Amino acid sequence: MSEEPLDKIRHERDLYLRLLCLGEESDLARFLAEALALVVDVSGAERGYLELHDERAGDGEPRWSMAHGLSDREVADVRRTISRGIIARALATGEPVMTSSAVLDPRFRDRGSVQIGNIQAVLCVPLGTDAPLGVLYLQGRVAAGPFGEQELATARLVARSVAPLADRLLARARQEPDPTTPWRARMRLDGIIGRSPALATLLRQVSLVAPLDITVLLTGESGTGKSQLARVIHDNGPRAGGPLVELNCAALPEMLLESELFGAMPGAHSTAVRRQEGKVAAAEHGTLVLDEIGELTLSSQAKILHLLQTKQYYPLGGTQPAHADVRVIAATNIDLEQAVAERRFRQDLLYRLQVLPVRVPTLAERREDVADLTTFFASEACARHRLPGLELSRDALFAAHGAEWPGNVRQLAHAVEAAVIRAAAEGATRVARGHLFPTEDARAPDAPRRTFQQATREFQAALLRDVLEEHGWNVVEAARHLDLARSHVYNLIRAFGLERVKG
Repeated sequence: MSEEPLDKIRHERDLYLRLLCLGEESDLARFLAEALALVVDVSGAERGYLELHDERAGDGEPRWSMAHGLSDREVADVRRTISRGIIARALATGEPVMTSSAVLDPRFRDRGSVQIGNIQAVLCVPLGTDAPLGVLYLQGRVAAGPFGEQELATARLVARSVAPLADRLLARARQEPDPTTPWRARMRLDGIIGRSPALATLLRQVSLVAPLDITVLLTGESGTGKSQLARVIHDNGPRAGGPLVELNCAALPEMLLESELFGAMPGAHSTAVRRQEGKVAAAEHGTLVLDEIGELTLSSQAKILHLLQTKQYYPLGGTQPAHADVRVIAATNIDLEQAVAERRFRQDLLYRLQVLPVRVPTLAERREDVADLTTFFASEACARHRLPGLELSRDALFAAHGAEWPGNVRQLAHAVEAAVIRAAAEGATRVARGHLFPTEDARAPDAPRRTFQQATREFQAALLRDVLEEHGWNVVEAARHLDLARSHVYNLIRAFGLERVKG
């Protein structure tokens, strides 16, 4: 058997294997990203665009779309100008549309964006035949020349295989409600953004503890939103009409902390010229939030334990106890059980705190919420700084989704705020990926060193490229080597802008 038939058999075998893997995907957004990556790769296209329509909408506008190698402006051009010809024809006839050069083709050459973009080879294949639910649009070739019959056959095969899977996921997307909806209907959840299963699980826990007038311990990494969640518990609890008072236990030395917390009698310290009210008194009939409670000294822990057990406390320098009618919510990002084992935290206090502990998930555990959070933070930043409304580009949203956020929601919020400011300063109409993740090359010579996040992204991009090259850009093998989900590898490829070098 000659080498050419063998290569064709291997190609078809690999294609079918990738289609089988694609069929395992259950998330619509990841499915679209992987389907588009697959057809771009196997067809040798430079750029690709995939869109799905919801026939129930009846307005002809795409409801879901994904782009590969196209800027937001180019995607808009594809929709505005090319869609009136190639995409519209493919949807109307259910047949592929192919041209060797759109800039010379009499059907499309008079369109301004075709001439400006010097668009050459184009291949557009409908998803489904009788009533196409979308299209795969491919533009440009990595190799010289137009798309041929082999690329057309491959694109058709992918489209036929993708169509029923896409239809199934569309049906599921229509049927499956937002898992957080039941809790949003029952509780006041101001500022709680997201629709992930992890967030729904968290809200279910909150719905259990909020109505009960008990002490709550919030655990989770720094930046996950424990303070905001404490407010949600207060707002939905029996003390919602009372004050909510917060104290960061790590921000003050022991003497000042006790004065700040319990108040001080005149003469108790150099600045106490009259009786000072503490946070406990300020939170009377309401909620007291003790953030970073794991940072308290053992002496301060004993006083907190006394407060929880007796509902009484002594102001600094006082001899008579004061009564406290407060609910306590404590928060920490350290392992308190480990701290107990190391004798840095009182075991009896831990028992008092964790009546019903609530763990706040990391952003990595609720990655589905990144796009919603990013959009929300951009809108907030525009309003806060009185800037014109700026949306994030697709590339920026995809990069945010694929990035690692060790600082969780707080880090994402700060990064988006900085990106909005950069974009506004440039007079941009959208926040681009470069605004969200500015590169070293774009910085001035005297600018600060790159951040830990930037260095981490550079390392991850280099590692991923090396593993992909090692495995011949076989994403399944690369994912297995890196112990990552295949879909996450595809997301990282897009986020880092990695492309396979041909030749």
